[in-house]
Amino acid sequence: MSTTTIEWTEATWNPVTGCSKVSPGCLNCYAERMAKRLQAMGQPNYRDGFSVRTHKHMLGLPVTWGKPRMVFVNSMGDLFHEQVPVAFIQRVFEVMEYTPRHTYQLLTKRADRLVEVSPLLPWPKNVWMGVTVEDNERLYRVERLRKVPSVVKFLSVEPLLAPLPDLNLDAVDWVIVGGESGPGARPMQAEWVLDIRDACVDEAVPFFFKQWGGVRKKAAGREIGNRTWNQMPRAVAKVA
Repeated sequence: MSTTTIEWTEATWNPVTGCSKVSPGCLNCYAERMAKRLQAMGQPNYRDGFSVRTHKHMLGLPVTWGKPRMVFVNSMGDLFHEQVPVAFIQRVFEVMEYTPRHTYQLLTKRADRLVEVSPLLPWPKNVWMGVTVEDNERLYRVERLRKVPSVVKFLSVEPLLAPLPDLNLDAVDWVIVGGESGPGARPMQAEWVLDIRDACVDEAVPFFFKQWGGVRKKAAGREIGNRTWNQMPRAVAKVA
């Protein structure tokens, strides 16, 4: 198992690694920095750094995990990247369908390709699909997400780079919000977070606040006022 410090999941699984920048949220990509470190360490899956690569030998990994867990798929890449063959995406989905004891969380910034490929994929109840939205101009990704037949549809609003005055939460089951962290982190305003949190409360959409971010993210913490927001979707598909 690949353990993780990501607050809203339990494990990561990376049958695809590498990506390319498509929008402002990609500027300071943590996965790109990590891939370069792993390349320098000689990790074979990252011998090509952050170039997009598929890894057939990683496909069977979740089958070996006996204990049910929440799994973030492709924390080090984008399954719906244009360079990932449809046949490989289908194999990833077949593995997820074959292991219903796990709950799989997928994220993409490539919402158009997600919609294009979606009819070719099985959508078992243990697969959650999300899109990243970093500013108001990227809200079109939410419209695309609504077309996907996943049992849980969620938004990763991280890094939040601007307010989202036009956010529509129809058919959205979960919202994660976080500020950018690490070198060059761009600031996030508290009012942007509060507006999204309040919209989630009004619409009864579970809200998860990941972090305030910044260069020293641990010091900034993840509380809003005196509260930590760790809400999860109601349709948690984990099997005891």
